[in-house]
Amino acid sequence: MSKKLIHGILIGAAAAAAALLLWSAGWLNWLEWPLWDWRVKAMAKPGPGSDQIRLIYLDQTSLDWGKEEIRHWSWPWPRLVYTTILDFCKRGGAKAVVFDVLFTESSRDGIEDDLALGASLAQFGKSVGSVMLSNQQGTTKTWPADIPPRDLKVDGLHDRVFEGAGRYAMKRAAFPVPEIATNCAVLGNVYAAPDRDKIIRRVSLFHVFDGHFVPSLGLAAYCAANPDVSIRIAKNELAIGSAHIPLDRAGKAVLHYRGLAANVFKIVSAQAVIQSEMRLRDGEKGVLDPSFFKDSYVFFALTAPGLLDLRATPFSPVSPGVEIHATMLDNLLSNDFMRDPARRTVVLLTALLALLAAVVGRMCRKAWDSLLGFAVFLAVPIALGFVLYRYGLWMPVAVQEVAVALALVGAMIVNYAVEGRQKRFIKSAFKQYLSPVVIERLTAHPDQLKLGGELRELTIFFSDIRGFTTISEGLDPERLTSLLNDYLTAMSDIIMAEGGTIDKYEGDAIIAFWNAPLDLPGHANNGVRSALHCQKKLAEIRPVLQERYGKDVFVRIGINTGKVVVGNMGSHQRFNYTFLGDAGNLAARLEGLNKQFGSNLMISEYTAKLLGPDFALRELSRVRVVGRKEPVTVFEPMFKADAESRRDELGAFADALKLYYAGNLAEALKKFRAISGQDAPAEAYARRCADLLDNPPSKWDGVWEMKEK
Repeated sequence: MSKKLIHGILIGAAAAAAALLLWSAGWLNWLEWPLWDWRVKAMAKPGPGSDQIRLIYLDQTSLDWGKEEIRHWSWPWPRLVYTTILDFCKRGGAKAVVFDVLFTESSRDGIEDDLALGASLAQFGKSVGSVMLSNQQGTTKTWPADIPPRDLKVDGLHDRVFEGAGRYAMKRAAFPVPEIATNCAVLGNVYAAPDRDKIIRRVSLFHVFDGHFVPSLGLAAYCAANPDVSIRIAKNELAIGSAHIPLDRAGKAVLHYRGLAANVFKIVSAQAVIQSEMRLRDGEKGVLDPSFFKDSYVFFALTAPGLLDLRATPFSPVSPGVEIHATMLDNLLSNDFMRDPARRTVVLLTALLALLAAVVGRMCRKAWDSLLGFAVFLAVPIALGFVLYRYGLWMPVAVQEVAVALALVGAMIVNYAVEGRQKRFIKSAFKQYLSPVVIERLTAHPDQLKLGGELRELTIFFSDIRGFTTISEGLDPERLTSLLNDYLTAMSDIIMAEGGTIDKYEGDAIIAFWNAPLDLPGHANNGVRSALHCQKKLAEIRPVLQERYGKDVFVRIGINTGKVVVGNMGSHQRFNYTFLGDAGNLAARLEGLNKQFGSNLMISEYTAKLLGPDFALRELSRVRVVGRKEPVTVFEPMFKADAESRRDELGAFADALKLYYAGNLAEALKKFRAISGQDAPAEAYARRCADLLDNPPSKWDGVWEMKEK
């Protein structure tokens, strides 16, 4: 297992643990809540039960109409108004009517007004009155003796009350006046506790007051319309008939919001309902058809400014509180309350994302890699949250976002610490003999670097200044050093520009190679091109060096390609990145062999085979160097343009060489002498042929045997 993978796993585990700890403590709610609201707004749409709900709003228009047109009604309205509304709903065939109004005080028109509303409620039979349950506010701590409790059929109530008293039990209550409360089919709790940011996302479907089960207003509406429905309280759910409502650890259900009430439910003003009922009583046609309420659950609520029961929802900070209760009933009718995933699912998913983010982040080498990692992994929890929302699941997104962010940041810090140290080491170790471009590639891909010995095919370069001993004897140490610095700098710049690695300098000699420490496709081309450019550059600066130091500088170069062992070699305290192998020895022999032929650049057949079409080759000889039994064919490379300018001369040399290989030394001598004045290798062959004619060999194979290194 690689170190990066191990680092990634450790970073991811730490990030997941930190994020899960913050999540468990509730310290990520500030981020989770708005992310949830985003999903709610984006995914909201009416449900199967939405069309069964109607809302009657006592809005400002209704208030003004009542004050100006009907007996100068002022607020609070007489109970007669609610009787009229109830009668119209009954006329239309409503399933249940819910008054989201706290009738905690007697009517200002006297007890007869309250009794009249009570009688109407009793006659309708499926009405819901409001009660306020709380732990802080309320007029009584016990159930009023003059209001008989409406005990529903509830299984598991007492077990849950004692087990979760803090979740369900309420200490104080405010009840409607007895004339109204005693005639309601069900009393429902209007209070819904918001989250700490004042937005209501979860609701308690019921509470317990003085040992009695009190449903929330939305559930009370359902119970009023279905008095025989069975209710069972379990540990993690509330079963109502065939519907199973998931409950969280606090005993609350997650609301499945449908959108703004105006876009989901059918809403009508109280004025329209009252006018319609009054006209129908007079035998006239109402402005609203009673069938509007056919088989519907009807909620009556106060929405006029000054009367507004404001609540904050994911859609608006000033929504009428009745929308909460209507949404609760809607979710019950649609049987699609949202639910929380199992905690172990959250833990596993968070850990998985954190581990993946950390491992990928640890693998990133460049800034844009890291930015892409942030963009992808931070988007994954959001996308997952939206997908799972469609399946009714509130998947916590904030904990995953924090875990991923911590993992990626942690990976970046480790990358900076580890990779930065590695890059600094690489730059320090290689800056003396690698070009800046190659060093950048190496630091960007350190995995390609093997600091131990490895077997690689290299193109190896040996160069030496011709007659350097004579040059050095004619210069004082200071000027000799200056000459070498000028020469070595010019040659090294070319080698490194071609991707070469400077192995070492040995006095005037340069040893370099290509294809290590990084792979370099076409390395033979780079090496030969570098050598040709070195010769051209030296020709340019030769007059400058002659003027400055009084010396003409010529260089001989030998190049061979083959497999060697390359790596850091030396002691633990001091080492050099170098190579070992016979291919390097042959390159050194070829550099010295130039002296025999009067040439300045010689490459082996192994390098020649790898060259591309940019070069022309002149075969120089078949030689057997010291230390090798098998002969090697050697060539002089040149750029094609240079070869074209010497076409006749090179053609004549090739013809003479064929005669030489064939053993026709006399004819070869003639041809070599014909061009010897303008070509140093031809002059060398002319001397060679003359010597062989004077001293014929016992066996001829055309191989030039080298007796010296």
